[in-house]
Amino acid sequence: MATHSGGLTEVLPGTGTMDERPAVRTTGLVRRFGDRVVLKELDLSVAQGEFTALLGRSGSGKSTLLRAVARLDHTVEGSGELLVPERVSLSFQDSRLLPWLRVLDNVILGLRGPKARERGLTALAEVGLEDRDRSWPHELSGGEQQRAALARALVRDPELLLADEPFGALDALTRIRMHGLLRELYERHRPAVLLVTHDVDEAVELAERVLVLEGGQISVDLRIDLSSPRSRRDPRFQEYRDTLLTALGVAQPQLTN
Repeated sequence: MATHSGGLTEVLPGTGTMDERPAVRTTGLVRRFGDRVVLKELDLSVAQGEFTALLGRSGSGKSTLLRAVARLDHTVEGSGELLVPERVSLSFQDSRLLPWLRVLDNVILGLRGPKARERGLTALAEVGLEDRDRSWPHELSGGEQQRAALARALVRDPELLLADEPFGALDALTRIRMHGLLRELYERHRPAVLLVTHDVDEAVELAERVLVLEGGQISVDLRIDLSSPRSRRDPRFQEYRDTLLTALGVAQPQLTN
């Protein structure tokens, strides 16, 4: 079953079997802002359970692509298709916790069923906030707010997690801890993940695959093959990092004797 919007065919959940379909597939995706074309006949496929990071310069269209995949942008065009699973969760740089709801109520907001609170408490325990369920959002630190946001995203057992720079506002030490937590939660739940980030090190540390968006299309598609836990001192980590920085047009410093 499919619907059409601006020439784009949207393949709805339930078309084919889960084993046959990737978590995300776009073909011929186009997004215009006036006369400026940000996404140009873009093709993208993300496998089920795959952790993919998306890099690009400011204004390259990373968040635009994420919004299209999340079905938050209804003005995308194209001659191809847009396929996403039914259960999609989003995480943003701002935790977007509602200040008038306690933490647990934020986590289970919109969740139905007699076990909603039990599931919410389990999700909070997974992110180390089992004792903060009755707290108000303003009583949490920035890192704790992002952990609560992760709990809210994962409590719905998503097939796809879309994350738009979720750690961009955190200090360096908190970011490192959040990287470990996200990777641990990913290994436990195994959703497909599409992470938008400006941080090359973050992309290499977390993802199995890193894409670079340039000129409205995917210009680099790099598989990351590193042992776990990943170390930034690993020579291969530095090789991946240098490859991506070069693709982004960042000159590498020349070492001198």
